Amino acid sequence: MADGDILSRIDELVSVEHELRSRAIGSGLSSDDRSRLADVEQQLDQCWDLLRQRRARVEFDEDPDQAAPRPISEVESYRQ
Repeated sequence: MADGDILSRIDELVSVEHELRSRAIGSGLSSDDRSRLADVEQQLDQCWDLLRQRRARVEFDEDPDQAAPRPISEVESYRQ
């Protein structure tokens, strides 16, 4: 997956996240929507991690296509 594809996916996920968060104002979210929001947040973390991996590989003259998505359990434990 190329950087542009990852950024497009991030944009899509951010749109979904914003839509869900805007619906949460006032009445809150259903359990399905809360679950969807958590899933979207995890996918975003995974996409950002993959993009960072690719950019680091380019910086160190390595093949960015060798970067691979890491498991959610791994990227969720990172400190921001």
